[in-house]
Amino acid sequence: MKLVSYNIQYGFGADGRYDLKRSARVVAGADIIALQEVERHWRRTNDDDQPALLSQLLPGYHWVYGPAFDMDASTREGGRLVNRRRQFGTMLLSRLPIVWSRLHALPMRRMARPLNTRNAALECMIETPAGPIRFLSLHLAHVGVEERLEQIDYLLDRHRCAPLEGGPWSGSDDEPERDWTNGGSEPESPSAAIWMGDFNCEPGSAEYRRIVGGGTPYHPGATYRDGLVDAAAVAPETTDFHTHEKTIAGRPALRRLDHCFVTGSLAARVRAVGADTAEGASDHFPLRIDIDLETPLATSQGGRA
Repeated sequence: MKLVSYNIQYGFGADGRYDLKRSARVVAGADIIALQEVERHWRRTNDDDQPALLSQLLPGYHWVYGPAFDMDASTREGGRLVNRRRQFGTMLLSRLPIVWSRLHALPMRRMARPLNTRNAALECMIETPAGPIRFLSLHLAHVGVEERLEQIDYLLDRHRCAPLEGGPWSGSDDEPERDWTNGGSEPESPSAAIWMGDFNCEPGSAEYRRIVGGGTPYHPGATYRDGLVDAAAVAPETTDFHTHEKTIAGRPALRRLDHCFVTGSLAARVRAVGADTAEGASDHFPLRIDIDLETPLATSQGGRA
């Protein structure tokens, strides 16, 4: 399956031009799409409802939108109140049904300067041919290392607890007349997960090491089944790449800020990881991942993840 993660910078390209159609064209065709910096009802983007527009530009996808923050954007038209919310967050689109989703509001530190904004991680459980997998589209803080570490610790805790907590509901329905389950069985909440997004940190950073863990001189490549590994580090076809360019002190800086992390149970399935550095639809470049999610985990892994 083909995955793509893309910080679309709310539709503004490297040329400073707003064009959401261009953003959609970049990610079209992937099986699962994780987007960051998607917004609703901002003046800078013509008060557009971007999740709705993207769903129209990318037909045939199931989708969920998760706002990291939500502010009033209501208006009065002819004396009538039109309730609208100004939102900014992440989105996930999938050719396969999204069984359930939940939004994680990440820890935030109040700043004196510069501007800081709340971040979130959108978690979606998808039944792939390989088995159930939790996909996250996330965006970590852009300012401080300490804040990102707190956000990572929060997400790692939620990741470890997910199989124990379960999905939106669990147990037997003692009130069948209310049909809480809509006739379905308890949804799974697997340990297998794929995190995609703008992590605002580079390989080797403290934040990166917090996600992938350590190891020892005896087993530097040790991987727990429910631990996370960098897909780019285990892909057989990966070459060095970057996902963001910025001029710092008059010199161009090429940085890999966007990542895909997979649980150890999926590490051997990663085939290729890279970025399209020729695309100019955002200040980031799209991160593309090829991964085998067609073979059932029970067949190739000796049991479900």
